[in-house]
Amino acid sequence: MKQRIRDFLFTKDGLVFSVVDYVPQEYYGGGEGVRAMLRYVPDEKGERMNKKRGIRYRKLGTGEAFEYMKLHHPGWVYDVFAVPYDEIQEYLRPEKELERVCQEDEKVSRLIDTLEDMGVRRKSMGITGSRLTSLSQANSDIDLVVYGKEWWRAREILSEVISTDQSRPNLKPIPEDVWQKIYKKRVPEIGFQEFLIHEVRKYNRAMWEDTYFDLLYVGEGEYKPPKYRRKVEKRTITGMVLSAKYAFDSPSVFEIEHPMVDRVLSYTHTYAGQVFEGEILEARGMLEETEKGIQLVVGTTREAKGEWIRSLTLLEGCK
Repeated sequence: MKQRIRDFLFTKDGLVFSVVDYVPQEYYGGGEGVRAMLRYVPDEKGERMNKKRGIRYRKLGTGEAFEYMKLHHPGWVYDVFAVPYDEIQEYLRPEKELERVCQEDEKVSRLIDTLEDMGVRRKSMGITGSRLTSLSQANSDIDLVVYGKEWWRAREILSEVISTDQSRPNLKPIPEDVWQKIYKKRVPEIGFQEFLIHEVRKYNRAMWEDTYFDLLYVGEGEYKPPKYRRKVEKRTITGMVLSAKYAFDSPSVFEIEHPMVDRVLSYTHTYAGQVFEGEILEARGMLEETEKGIQLVVGTTREAKGEWIRSLTLLEGCK
């Protein structure tokens, strides 16, 4: 089966996973199944309700997810989780479920209509996250997916709206108090002002009415991470970015000029698009030996504790 990042699936025992890789576990060896991360588990006291299934759910952080899986499905545990194909009850694709979500959620419907009017192809859009899985709350953000090259068109449209102060009535730049909330949710290893300096030039977030939304990239799986061999050590490195073609993908990929490291990968959305081509990158993460040389991985947990990516070029220009 074809799998892409930001797809979701329900297992037969009601667990909810987000797909985190374009390739199955078989690609890396040692098992088989859809590579995914556990996001929600059934809980009678859970704060979220899936009315279609009549089940309450609780959202899990990365650490909680690994604890749960080691207890309930230890055979699925790798660097992420490999969900066996015969355990999948329902597989949700953001683009296939878009019209269903729009019927259920008028706010999302208005956003999609507006972006379509502004030039983004409707068939290239989708909704992921809690709204895709019918587990959203009143204060949930909107996780908007745009596929392939059309994502860059959508980003260009947002940049025009935000940078030229041509905001539409319901489509506006993110105010600082919302940036503060995003920062506290992400808890990155960089200070707020540094976080903000990097974020405002990405043009992959904006406000829709009273809700902020993420503009999330999904490719066609043309980039496949080299097969992992072994971890080496934690390291901080600097290097010039030679290619940022997949900087907004997941993992984000920055090919760099460095005497030992060929590329920096980030598995946390916080650092997607963090550094542009030609800039000097500084990153701290785990050095890994792969079939195609040494790479440095940032986001060995979703929260990326003790790990970061920053553009030294950008920061120098802001002094």
